Amino acid sequence: MSGREHGHDPALPHSAQAIAIPTHSDIPPRSDDDLEVVPGFERENLQGWIPQLATEADIRAVIEKAFDYRGDVTITQKKGGEITGYLFDRRIGPTLENSVVRLILATSNERPAIPYSEIAAIAFTGRDTAAGKSYEAWVKKYWEKRAKGEKNISIEPEALE
Repeated sequence: MSGREHGHDPALPHSAQAIAIPTHSDIPPRSDDDLEVVPGFERENLQGWIPQLATEADIRAVIEKAFDYRGDVTITQKKGGEITGYLFDRRIGPTLENSVVRLILATSNERPAIPYSEIAAIAFTGRDTAAGKSYEAWVKKYWEKRAKGEKNISIEPEALE
């Protein structure tokens, strides 16, 4: 839009320009339901899953799932040995050799980087710490407690372990 379409008239001094400010009557009313942006979805239960890694696409897809997983994974390396930890980072490159995952080890604070090309298998071995802890599950528990007549129901999160 041009300046004139916004109310700017070059013949008037700048301080005398009309500024169009929307009023509340210009904004259509919306319900709270209309403001919902992202619908909820069911999370996959990946705990205990040991997927087949036959192709490059399989490796990349499973690593993305492992990155979203909220528990430990065990990576078996092609050169031998297993590493168990929380996959907190992945760097995606054009090839498997240029792509790496980073883990926080279950037994120490080390953070090794493992190239995708060195991964023989990934197992989802740790407990998914957020499984069953959705907002909907919390609300359901809240209303069950309230229906039983409990008082002082807090919104404190449950312990992870």
